[in-house]
Amino acid sequence: MFTKLATTNENITVIRNYIILTATVMFMSAGLVDTFVSPSRTAQQDRLDNYGRYVSAGLVAQAQKFGR
Repeated sequence: MFTKLATTNENITVIRNYIILTATVMFMSAGLVDTFVSPSRTAQQDRLDNYGRYVSAGLVAQAQKFGR
């Protein structure tokens, strides 16, 4: 009788751990998707791109001044 009870407890533990693992993976993957597909991140990238264009234009203008 004790071996059957121990096996049942082990099965319950395995099922519980599997559920915890599955929930953790689901929450982590949802968090990663929100991180990489976030509208605020896209807007920030646009600002960085615009700033990069501004800096490039400034560098070109300075290079032209030095070339004269």
